[in-house]
Amino acid sequence: MKYLIVGIGNVGAEYEGTRHNSGFMALDALLKSCSSEKGDKPTYVLDRHAYRAEVKFKGRTMVLIRPTTYVNLSGKAVQYWLQKEKIAIENLLVVVDDIALPIGKIRMKKQGSNGGHNGLKNIEETLHTANYCRLRIGVGNNFGQGHQIDYVLGRFTKEEEIALQPALDHAVDAVKAFVTLGVDRAMNMYN
Repeated sequence: MKYLIVGIGNVGAEYEGTRHNSGFMALDALLKSCSSEKGDKPTYVLDRHAYRAEVKFKGRTMVLIRPTTYVNLSGKAVQYWLQKEKIAIENLLVVVDDIALPIGKIRMKKQGSNGGHNGLKNIEETLHTANYCRLRIGVGNNFGQGHQIDYVLGRFTKEEEIALQPALDHAVDAVKAFVTLGVDRAMNMYN
């Protein structure tokens, strides 16, 4: 079985550590957790529309991508890699930040609205469906009216980084449950 796991974020040093890059952070933690017993450390390789890595977990192949198309055009990379790897949409999981969840919380869903997230909106428009799995990582909503963009493009504070770490650890476990047990059981375990 092959799965496409997509972390949503923006490429470039100026975006590292920002709330909008929570999807990238979760993928990085997943990649790190999949080092082999021999000490092999899988790494990303720049490929078409994304940084790509491939890891195995309990007989499943996970193709991890960090799109280089920036958040607002994430659909282009998702569509390309689904087609290139011949992966069914049921085996797609998009990992994304969510201002509707407090920092430290995660939520997996089989489908749903984009919740105002431009990355999810673009994926939905490109794939012509909202019927794909997503794993949302809470980044909180501690911003005033009209300051959402500044907030999601802002970096986590030290306190927020500490609160975020358990969510990233849970996200790694949730992705592994998604590929081994299926979305329903993963949702029951981690929501």
